[in-house]
Amino acid sequence: MSQPESPERPSPALFVVTGAGPVGWTVAEKLAAAGHRVRVLTRSGSGPDHPLIEKKAVDVSDAAQLGGLFRGATAVFHCIHGSKYSAKVWAAELPGAEQAVLAAAGEAGAVVVFPESLYSYSEPDRPMTEDGPREAQGGKRGVRTALLKARAASATDTVSVVAGDFFGPRVRMSHAGERMVRPVAAGKPMQVVGRADQPHSFTYVPDLAAAMIAAADKPDLWNRVWHAPTGPAMSQREIAAAFAAAAGARSPRVSALPGRLLRTMGLVSPGMRELAETLYQFERPFVMDSRASEAALGLQPTPLKEAAAATVAWWGDQER
Repeated sequence: MSQPESPERPSPALFVVTGAGPVGWTVAEKLAAAGHRVRVLTRSGSGPDHPLIEKKAVDVSDAAQLGGLFRGATAVFHCIHGSKYSAKVWAAELPGAEQAVLAAAGEAGAVVVFPESLYSYSEPDRPMTEDGPREAQGGKRGVRTALLKARAASATDTVSVVAGDFFGPRVRMSHAGERMVRPVAAGKPMQVVGRADQPHSFTYVPDLAAAMIAAADKPDLWNRVWHAPTGPAMSQREIAAAFAAAAGARSPRVSALPGRLLRTMGLVSPGMRELAETLYQFERPFVMDSRASEAALGLQPTPLKEAAAATVAWWGDQER
């Protein structure tokens, strides 16, 4: 007796990820692990190795290259960043790339999901919520404000997911990245900027990636700003201690580079000048509230002990 034919399985959804930094890489890995097809677009053709991940070398600021690559995509996760930590570079590179992506995604009928920072918040001295004002002007803060306004004005559906300072696997260029994890895991002293004991919101990158993926799947959440699940604010000293505990190292000796000194250094160093622009985040409490987003997305932040352990373990793998 012949067996009845089995119905065809639907092909997995296609998602496009632009950029393979810590956010884009983690989003791509999570999507592929869930059984989705992923197309990662970077200038170099880099990205995670996985049977469901296709890597393409593409300049995403070139709209002519994107149409065919976005066709059939359910969502585009736009995770590129500026080539330098500079307001001038951000203003030159980011708006054009976003407009190219928005236009191509609109033609493909895909929502665009953006990771976003707290830079645009114009009242950072109080806990920042999803409904707080985002009107900061000047420098890098003004660039982020302008990008958010352009997304809101776009005919393409978007969703922006805001995170605090990053930490986690693959996070290098961050206040809680390489410059913190490596020394404290080795039991060495380290120096932070601003003040070491002010409460500050740090977001675990896998939690940001999970929030971006969840938001893409909920059309009723589109066309607004949400917050990535983020644990209670902690000082730079406290997060350094969490990394040390995860590494089995002694409690770190943490000193601070005073803001006045950093600003003075900025008079002769462009890099220090760019860093000094964000000192307000480290000299006073800088706290985001993600409770409304956690409820809407159905997500919770990863416990600090677990997140710190995964971060230290990844860095340990890099040493081998």
